[in-house]
Amino acid sequence: MREVVPWQDGPDGDADGPLTPSRDGAAKDIRAFDGALGPARAEGLLSALELLRADTARGAQLDFELLRRSQQHTLDAPQPPPFRSLQAFTKGGREHYGIDPTTRAHFDACQAESTTDGGRPLPLTVRAARACLDVCFFHPFDDGNARSAFLVLVFVLAREGVELDGVSLLRRITFQADDPQDALTLARYIDVHLAETRRSAASLGSQ
Repeated sequence: MREVVPWQDGPDGDADGPLTPSRDGAAKDIRAFDGALGPARAEGLLSALELLRADTARGAQLDFELLRRSQQHTLDAPQPPPFRSLQAFTKGGREHYGIDPTTRAHFDACQAESTTDGGRPLPLTVRAARACLDVCFFHPFDDGNARSAFLVLVFVLAREGVELDGVSLLRRITFQADDPQDALTLARYIDVHLAETRRSAASLGSQ
């Protein structure tokens, strides 16, 4: 399904370059959304967010080794969790994610496509959405994949100097693995938040 999504139809709303908002939308959402589910959950995710942002600053490559270090903080685990070894089921069993000896390497190859390298690079909004959904649908961990997927989205944006002042559309919607339009919907939601962040930044700059 990943190969048939019309990624080239995604929005190109990130052409204006780096963006620093007046507030940290990712951290704000974690404190509100995850904090309501449990203080320890929010603390772990905030710790992982800080680690991933440090990784972007040092130019780290997005791969499973980076994610498992982050996931250790997210889950407050004693050590970085391994790639899952069993089949996974989500959405009440409606979606099934298989596993074979090539799954880990295939996952890393897909995550590497989040960069701008290549002859015809896709827009940042599309690459961030695709990397996020790769985590959702490869389902590399036994637990916490949705949180890891969100952090990957933030990582891909931050690596190119873009942060958002709101992320609610990116964490409240369920996407289906077998619907190619769902992938583009996520890219459009990222674009909506980008546009809102740029408007807010411009408004503050004109005051």
